[in-house]
Amino acid sequence: MVRYMNKFSFTVKNSAEDCKARTGVICTSHGEIETPIFMPVGTQGSVKAIEQQWLKDIGSQIILGNTYHLSIRPGIEILREFGGLHGFMNWDKPILTDSGGFQVFSLKDLRKITEVGVQFRSHVDGAKLFFTSEEVINIQRHIGSDIMMVFDECTPYPCDYDYAKKSMERSIRWELRCLEAHKNQPLLYNHTQALFAIGQGSIYPELRKTCLEELCSHDFDGIAIGGLAVGEPAENMYEIVDKSTEVIPTTKPRYLMGVGTPQNILRNIELGIDMFDCVMPTRNARNGTLFTTTGRVNIRNTQNKQSHEPIDSGLDNIASYTYSRAYLRHLFMTNEILGLQLATIQNLSFYLWLVKTAREKINQGVYRSWANSFIEQYYPESPVRA
Repeated sequence: MVRYMNKFSFTVKNSAEDCKARTGVICTSHGEIETPIFMPVGTQGSVKAIEQQWLKDIGSQIILGNTYHLSIRPGIEILREFGGLHGFMNWDKPILTDSGGFQVFSLKDLRKITEVGVQFRSHVDGAKLFFTSEEVINIQRHIGSDIMMVFDECTPYPCDYDYAKKSMERSIRWELRCLEAHKNQPLLYNHTQALFAIGQGSIYPELRKTCLEELCSHDFDGIAIGGLAVGEPAENMYEIVDKSTEVIPTTKPRYLMGVGTPQNILRNIELGIDMFDCVMPTRNARNGTLFTTTGRVNIRNTQNKQSHEPIDSGLDNIASYTYSRAYLRHLFMTNEILGLQLATIQNLSFYLWLVKTAREKINQGVYRSWANSFIEQYYPESPVRA
């Protein structure tokens, strides 16, 4: 068995008195992460339309990569040549890698599930790939991420109870094999790696509880909640998260995968979630939809044609308060690449500002009232819970 000093840790700093919101610090070999945190998605070793120095400048503490995509391009040989993804993309802060479990959901026409694992046909050239728990850990060893995710199946919505149960039970078996592989496969680089489990069970609370109780009885470094934000109503999501955070120990970081809107993030922080990721800010940016501190903006709208107003004077990054909305609209209307870059900087800056402000409000003891007020102003059409 491989034995090493585990530098990963999680400490809760402050907890709200009127809800489950909390602040904390995750320590990794590549630095500390203050929670709650939003993690920009860099599926293929790049957060789309923004380079690494800008990510640091706007306060990104950790980014994501994807095991499935990185195993295809550039491939594990090149990653090994560069000492892992950190060296390949010149990023010296923490990285989390998803395991490919979401691709079991999103590439359903290109895969076949068995007890042993999942056979994919590459979306690039049709080549056959076989993902097992052991191979997923091996690939993530070559990537060298600070936080690795177990291999599981992200079920679709809707999903009938019998399939959800069968899938959940198989995911547990895969995840425990990942844990065993993590304990026995040697580290490749000069830093340690943590392993997070993923709770599944679709929208069925009893399946979720069974799954998490089993996973939490093993020595995973953190626990994620997967299989949500796949089309289910928001209230189903909140119910599952609320019940899940009752099961996950307070000593473990809690990661809600693939979520979501600003409202989703604030509500789930209230329910005890520490970590979030979503493609929404970057994808919406490339479509010309901005998240600003004063509301959502479609930059292509004619009302912005002559606007001298900064992109967002409420943020402290130079891109948001230097350039006018008229200029950004012009860039979009003329298909200039700079428009995608500025919009991406804006949206990620907003998401990082949102969770930073949430941390401040939790520490001040006013999180719930602040979150309710923010959501009411940002989403005037949505009811605010007392």
